[in-house]
Amino acid sequence: MSKNDLIKKIEVNRESKVITYLTSDRQGPVNARVAMDIIPIISEQLRKIGKTTKIDLFLYTAGGDTMVPWRLVSMIREYCDTFSVLVPYKAHSAGTMIALGADEIVMSDLSEISPIDPSTANIFNPSDPNNPQNKIPISVEDVIAYFDLAKNKFGIKSDEDLTKIFNKFVEANPQIHPLALGNVNRTHNLIRLIAKRLLKSHKEPVKEEQIEKIVEAFTEKLYSHTYFIGRKEAKEELGVKSVVDAGLELSNLMSDLYSEYAKEMELQNTVWNPENELGANVSQNIKDYKVAFVESNVLSKAFNLKIEFRRQQVMVPQQNGVQIPQDQVAMRVVAQGWK
Repeated sequence: MSKNDLIKKIEVNRESKVITYLTSDRQGPVNARVAMDIIPIISEQLRKIGKTTKIDLFLYTAGGDTMVPWRLVSMIREYCDTFSVLVPYKAHSAGTMIALGADEIVMSDLSEISPIDPSTANIFNPSDPNNPQNKIPISVEDVIAYFDLAKNKFGIKSDEDLTKIFNKFVEANPQIHPLALGNVNRTHNLIRLIAKRLLKSHKEPVKEEQIEKIVEAFTEKLYSHTYFIGRKEAKEELGVKSVVDAGLELSNLMSDLYSEYAKEMELQNTVWNPENELGANVSQNIKDYKVAFVESNVLSKAFNLKIEFRRQQVMVPQQNGVQIPQDQVAMRVVAQGWK
């Protein structure tokens, strides 16, 4: 069954209009993240659909720019009375934030969301020793956990002792600029603010104490950005009352639609190997990759990458000082963009 047919079936099942948004989580250069460039893309979709009773966002992503969710959710809400997110599998990090802004988070047994505290990287972060051009991200959770260890596990409470702990942290990590820690704190506070605004945007008001519980859980209490949450835990333990069980028929439709996208994005190829992408007995090759989709029954857009692979010989020094020729595969992006 085609993607378009599956989207129509989901629309009939849900009595809604469906927009799909998927980003590749493959290794190597062929992945994509939630990014601001989708705002005009989805705006075009919404204008084509027009104002309607219910819009479902079919969402698959490993995360991305945490500034996108509020902009995206508030824009979609201008076009519908009820906004729901359908999670066929992964809606992590920024994807979870988008889901928290929905009146319904429709989840199957496969669906998973995650904590929303990100890692931050700016000019004050330490340089990557393997690539000095890049900065090493600082995990918000790791910084919070360090001071939580001091205060709650070792019982350090006085301002004087906490100052010593902070100084020890800075001394032990001389590459971490104090302003990088300031950025961590600012990001942590901003994520909490955005999460609260997203939860307050629901059609049915969410109680303030429930909002606080959800925000605290997703920003501090899960301790790892790779802790993934199923529908039962999200609803019953973390208090996300907007979680809805997809049911068997809808679960199957969601799974089938995700499978069609997974084939197009080659998500089954979990290991990135340029040799495999080039192909055997070939010296040069150009391949096209689709790394993100925004689609509906009225419009289809995909983010395309065109990568050139070329086999070349390089001289590799040995321990005895002798250099021997060795084949390597070089690659470069020759074109990219939404089409």
